[in-house]
Amino acid sequence: MTVSLIDPFQRAITYLRVSVTDRCDFRCVYCMSENMTFLPKKELLTLEELDRMCSAFIGMGVEKLRITGGEPLVRRGIMNFFKSMTRHLESGALKELTLTTNGSQLEKYAADLYAAGVRRVNISLDTLDEQKFADITRWGRLPQVLRGIDAAQSAGLRVKINTVALKGFNEDELFRLTEWCAERDMDITWIEVMPMGDLGNENRLDQYWSLKDLRATLAEQYTVIDSTERSGGPARYVRLEETGQKIGFITPLTHNFCESCNRVRLTCTGELYMCLGQEDMADLRGALRDEKSDETMLEGAIRDAIRLKPKGHDFDYSRQEVSGQMSRHMSHTGG
Repeated sequence: MTVSLIDPFQRAITYLRVSVTDRCDFRCVYCMSENMTFLPKKELLTLEELDRMCSAFIGMGVEKLRITGGEPLVRRGIMNFFKSMTRHLESGALKELTLTTNGSQLEKYAADLYAAGVRRVNISLDTLDEQKFADITRWGRLPQVLRGIDAAQSAGLRVKINTVALKGFNEDELFRLTEWCAERDMDITWIEVMPMGDLGNENRLDQYWSLKDLRATLAEQYTVIDSTERSGGPARYVRLEETGQKIGFITPLTHNFCESCNRVRLTCTGELYMCLGQEDMADLRGALRDEKSDETMLEGAIRDAIRLKPKGHDFDYSRQEVSGQMSRHMSHTGG
């Protein structure tokens, strides 16, 4: 029997987030620069290599697999990968196969995703205002995303909305977004903006809206009840008594959630980031493409990488400066 993945701080690694592409059909201002230079396709892991890599992690105890990007559904042939992962769900080795998406391609793929065993999707949506949506995504079309959400729910997928809290942008939509999600029986998770990528004209400190303040505003209109629920991710949850819906808060800047971290992130080029908020990574592509490569060699490279997982990240805005800023874009690491 294969020994599970355990990091130096005795945390079992059971959750793998995999970026299958750095490309996206949007250019969200907090994720990408407007004129992104994308990786040459030869540098990306092939779908077969992604299958082999994910299967190796599943064989070592990973039970949750989240597919990310860029936008994962713009990768050519990606549904073949999802269908291939179905075998791990059927064997019981994989407990959940899911994805994070901007929703632009869900109208096309929602039914196929459900058929492949996906039961939940996270959809990134920061505003219900069509002009503001166009502004923040640069290329995005809100009606297309809303049709995708309809298609996902019609296919039987449970939808959770992920919203980045941006001061001066969507503060005035807090109650509107909450009510819209409640009407559609969708949960929503708010995320503090993270210091990722070349800031350029986007000042993360100016954008920063503390979720402590957001929650206090929410409590002005709703009865906010703390929940002990944990999803295996970094979110902490509350329930709104009036609507019954679940609200998540991901607060890397005001509350360090590292003590229970059970996840690592694999980029589309085979780099394994053991922590979202650290630059250290391990290049697994070499072990995958080495002509002498076998499953033992790949497993050894993965275990060596997990031994380097740090205790936590260094994000901090408390000194009114962007400390612990990461130079890579979110689209590179995969959300």
